[in-house]
Amino acid sequence: MILVRYALKAATCLVLLGGASAGEQPARVTITGAAEPFAPEIASTRYSEIRLTLSPDGRTALWFSRDRPGGPGGYDIWVSRRSGGRWRPATPVSFNSAGRDFDPAFSADGRFVYFCSDRAGGSGADDIYRVPVIGDGFGTPVNLGPEVNSAGKEFAPMLSPDGSTLLFSSDRSGGAGGHDLFTAHRSRDGFAVARRLAGALNTAANEFDATFLRDGATIVFARAMDFRKDRVDLLFAVPSGRGYDAGTRLPAAVNNDHDTYGPMLDWSDRSRLTFSGERGEGGMDLYRVRYRILHSGG
Repeated sequence: MILVRYALKAATCLVLLGGASAGEQPARVTITGAAEPFAPEIASTRYSEIRLTLSPDGRTALWFSRDRPGGPGGYDIWVSRRSGGRWRPATPVSFNSAGRDFDPAFSADGRFVYFCSDRAGGSGADDIYRVPVIGDGFGTPVNLGPEVNSAGKEFAPMLSPDGSTLLFSSDRSGGAGGHDLFTAHRSRDGFAVARRLAGALNTAANEFDATFLRDGATIVFARAMDFRKDRVDLLFAVPSGRGYDAGTRLPAAVNNDHDTYGPMLDWSDRSRLTFSGERGEGGMDLYRVRYRILHSGG
């Protein structure tokens, strides 16, 4: 596999990644322009806000905070609604618990929110749940069950654009390192048994916080050897017949000298990626950035 990175002029950064067979044109992902903070003082504040997800109609934003006061637990999911051309003050969602509730992700059709929680009744430490969206509110969360969840920690669920595949990370036994990336395919009654992603992507490090891009194949994910003390960066990877390549670090428009993680496809504009980074005066803030993707032969 050949990895090549080109620095372009102005505000456009291009990364070329070789994961294709000999003679094929490598897949290309372009990060265009600068990352823009999302809803300063409403969503991006002096507290740590992580993993922004936007509804398909662009009217509802969800994220979680691990230190923002006002919720029932230490980690809580927050919601802001857009009306009159601006984002309204944020409030904790109705389905928060007294424990850890984090990593929200709308489905592509906006009918459900997937999230993680260590609330009572789960399979292990942090499990993946799904809650229906009902009007401007939410229904009752449902645990995705033992096909997806384990006795370990599951992070950052994300349903693919076509709704067929759940992408998430887990530190369950049998992996290559700490957290590895897994997928579980939709079945009639829920999800089939989750499988670790094939290829070179999962390593001795922690791979976590992943999202599909709009093509439903390219993945953006976080990696750190030890995410408690080492810097976390965002990378992207593309599949080939042998599975996913090992990935390459996204350029400075996304990563910097501090932690960057929590990526998510923006359902209201699939040419945008959201992520969290330490760039402002507070902790982690929420950002959006535009990208383009071109596959081999395109």
